[in-house]
Amino acid sequence: MSQYDLVVIGSGPGGYVCAIKAAQLGLKTAVIEKRKTHGGTCLNVGCIPSKALLHASEMFEEAGHGFEQLGIKVSKPKLDLETMMKHKQDVIDANVNGVGFLLKKNKIEAIHGTGKILSAGKVEVTAEDGSKSTVEAKNIVIATGSDVMPLPGVEIDEKQIVSSTGALELEKVPGKLVVVGGGVIGLELGSVWGRLGSEVTVVEFMDKILGPMDADVSKTFQRMLKKQGVDFKLSTKVTGVEKKGKGLEVTIEPAKGGDAQTIEADVVLVAIGRKPYTEGLGLEEAGVALDERGRVKTDGHYKTSVDGIYAIGDVIVGPMLAHKAEDEGVALAEMLSGQAGHVNYDVIPGVVYTQPEVASVGKSEEELKSAGVSYKTGKFTFNANGRARAMNKTDGFVKVLADAETDRVLGVHIIGFGAGEMIHEAAVLMEFGGSSEDLGRTCHAHPTMSEAVKEAAMATAGKAIHS
Repeated sequence: MSQYDLVVIGSGPGGYVCAIKAAQLGLKTAVIEKRKTHGGTCLNVGCIPSKALLHASEMFEEAGHGFEQLGIKVSKPKLDLETMMKHKQDVIDANVNGVGFLLKKNKIEAIHGTGKILSAGKVEVTAEDGSKSTVEAKNIVIATGSDVMPLPGVEIDEKQIVSSTGALELEKVPGKLVVVGGGVIGLELGSVWGRLGSEVTVVEFMDKILGPMDADVSKTFQRMLKKQGVDFKLSTKVTGVEKKGKGLEVTIEPAKGGDAQTIEADVVLVAIGRKPYTEGLGLEEAGVALDERGRVKTDGHYKTSVDGIYAIGDVIVGPMLAHKAEDEGVALAEMLSGQAGHVNYDVIPGVVYTQPEVASVGKSEEELKSAGVSYKTGKFTFNANGRARAMNKTDGFVKVLADAETDRVLGVHIIGFGAGEMIHEAAVLMEFGGSSEDLGRTCHAHPTMSEAVKEAAMATAGKAIHS
């Protein structure tokens, strides 16, 4: 029986980062991972492989439609899906092997098997061959992430009716793809297959895409995607999917009730969200409390209802984002080492990696209105930005929301090329309580897309130069 200062169950972004930080701070640490490779959903079947396909499909689209405007004449590009998928797998392998290397470098013991908490301080590990062993630790961290949310009455086979996992493994481009859910995952993967030739229809239960995101951004983004060929059926629910010959028949009806209709599909992607992964962890027997949504209950220091057992990432409250889990992992490791770990949940950026990208940090206009906060808005469009014009990337805008009295920036929303990179100057500004004037007075290199962020900040006081 092995004894550790810390055992982390799960080696996704939250788990492996927590383990590495703990080891760096002098704690004897082990991770338990049920997969053969480390990195969790994110590196194996989520964030990383989807970005590989997003980039590859964007290049395919650019070669087919964007080069000619720049004076580059090429023949029509031909899709080699097998090679594109190999690129995706190469990216996965490089990343998961990198995590394995980092665990080894930091002298963290990697235990492969399924972990089950027996009690505070004890974890049972079941290896692939069924053999069991017990690991002892002063502290245990649950970092098991999340799983696909099922759609009632629809069975996922990962061939024709797929989750995000199966959507990353399709062997051919579907003629007609129906995406159930207009959130981040559905729109990203829908856009991949749309660029490669699929006819994409997004069915969304709500009356807008991207759920809680700023409504201004959501509406503009939907128009952009529609221009790209994506069809939307909002305020609509999927009530069934049946196999008809080689294809599928999807039954839909208005969200509030009404007459049903059917649409044809070759592949249906179910992307209605994710749920905390707590199955088989022995939480109930160990006395670890869950909330009404199946998340592990924790206090302000990530401690569960049982002393010595902690939880981070997708299994606890908050946005299901890899970087949120990473920051929680670092904060918890610091706390367990006697330091003051902290995560600022008001400054966690979110990005939709479509083309153009959508990025936001802080509050939306709707949230500020709901909270009764008096605010001012500054907006600047990319069609007035020199660099954007030079690259033919003029779609979108930057919107800055600042407190009407103090000028402190409360939220920034960007839709445009490279939005996921630009959002971070807003995050840094907000982390230090900066104002829109601070941002507007900061010198930005010319010509850059980021100048639009500066101009939007200046626009909160009606002082934008180029609009």
